[in-house]
Amino acid sequence: MNDGGDMKMRLIATDLDGTLLNEKHEISKENADAIQKAKDAGVEIMVATGRSYNAAKKPLDKVGLTCPIICLNGAKIYNKEGQIISTAPLEINSCKSIQHTCQKEGMYFELFTNKGGFSESRDKFLEVMVDIAATANPDIDEETIRSRASERFQEEEIKITNDFEALFNQPDIEVYKILAFSLQEQQLSNVYHQLKTNGQLAITSSGESNLEFNHPDAQKGIALEGFAKQAGIDMKDVMAIGGDNYNDVSMLKMAGRGVAMGNANDEIKKLADFTTTSNLDNGVAHAIEEMLSEIQKGK
Repeated sequence: MNDGGDMKMRLIATDLDGTLLNEKHEISKENADAIQKAKDAGVEIMVATGRSYNAAKKPLDKVGLTCPIICLNGAKIYNKEGQIISTAPLEINSCKSIQHTCQKEGMYFELFTNKGGFSESRDKFLEVMVDIAATANPDIDEETIRSRASERFQEEEIKITNDFEALFNQPDIEVYKILAFSLQEQQLSNVYHQLKTNGQLAITSSGESNLEFNHPDAQKGIALEGFAKQAGIDMKDVMAIGGDNYNDVSMLKMAGRGVAMGNANDEIKKLADFTTTSNLDNGVAHAIEEMLSEIQKGK
């Protein structure tokens, strides 16, 4: 936690889903204005997300925000000009282990690579989600259920493949993240426990129904620290905002000022230095305003 008379802030890193984005998956005017206020005060802004670069840029473009982006949980870092400055791909043997384990457990998964996103079929898994949700909620109409189920997927472009072996055998393939979904807690638990001892994997989650697999170096905190070091910024002068899910924990712990969202769970809030309001109540704006106010008061 960064306090004392010499407090300054040079970089703010914010998560997207459940943090900077509201329930419409958009950046509110309040959040956009606060970000501009921080930039006017000489603070650099960056995004740190589990999304791919293109999916991360969509809500940023809507409010005219151009900034560096840590994407796929830290597997790729882009500068504000959109150039890749760092990558941390998975080992291919680890990818094969994830594929085989997920398929054995009947669990749907998606790959994010240097050649785009791949899965067997989103539509097939969507139907499974709709059936389960409809059984559990017989009073809700199918259109509403389908809409809610679709929201489980982030805005990613996914190609269909049934031949992962051929994909993994391509000599120039790089896999940055594998995202596995299940609505059954036992499936998630089985896959996690079978793969947690693999030293070449970092396993996190960005929601109650998924597991995210990355290289151990592909974590938001490590990526943020690497970016800050390259920019000549000390981590004590970095504020990280997030914590709605566990893939934010590393950056909240490593930043000088870690801010958990009001919609984060209590365990994550305890790891942060501060807690702001929820993403539905412009939590990022509140966090930025509070930080700027403290600096002005010389706290």
